[in-house]
Amino acid sequence: MKRITGLLMLLVCLILVSPSCTYKLSLNGASIPANMKTIKVDFFENNAALVVNNLSTQFTEALKNRIRTTTSLSIVTGETADASMSGSITGYEISPVSVNAVSPNVAPIAGASQLTITVNVKYVSKLEKKDDFESSFSKSLPFKGDINGQEQTLIAAINKQLTEDIFNKAFANW
Repeated sequence: MKRITGLLMLLVCLILVSPSCTYKLSLNGASIPANMKTIKVDFFENNAALVVNNLSTQFTEALKNRIRTTTSLSIVTGETADASMSGSITGYEISPVSVNAVSPNVAPIAGASQLTITVNVKYVSKLEKKDDFESSFSKSLPFKGDINGQEQTLIAAINKQLTEDIFNKAFANW
């Protein structure tokens, strides 16, 4: 019985480390083709109606940082990359989510608002065409008061959520 168990364990180990496996699994749940080594991340231009000067740079760098810190992929420039991400920021909107009670002769005032950022992303893999996609991603966060004092904090938090969703779509197959 011990011999059968030992042989079975050896067989399982051989199957798990077989060179025919095409995906490597990382600790973060990503499944990236084992032969994928490089990715190109283009600059995401801000095409939203309301433009924040540094949003494009912040988003692009947040996406690169997400890839850099959770994969072994090298971010490169040029056409030689194994995969690429491109796109644009298509929406940046501030909208009220609640209204404070006011008197009949006074215009309503937002009690709380939300910031929404929308990004269109195109992912192309030269190695796994079935993983290619072009999708829109949108995230919102509520805030109270004037946006000016909290805008950069909100942008950073939304960028984190967006890059997580984009990363998962590209590398975790959800």
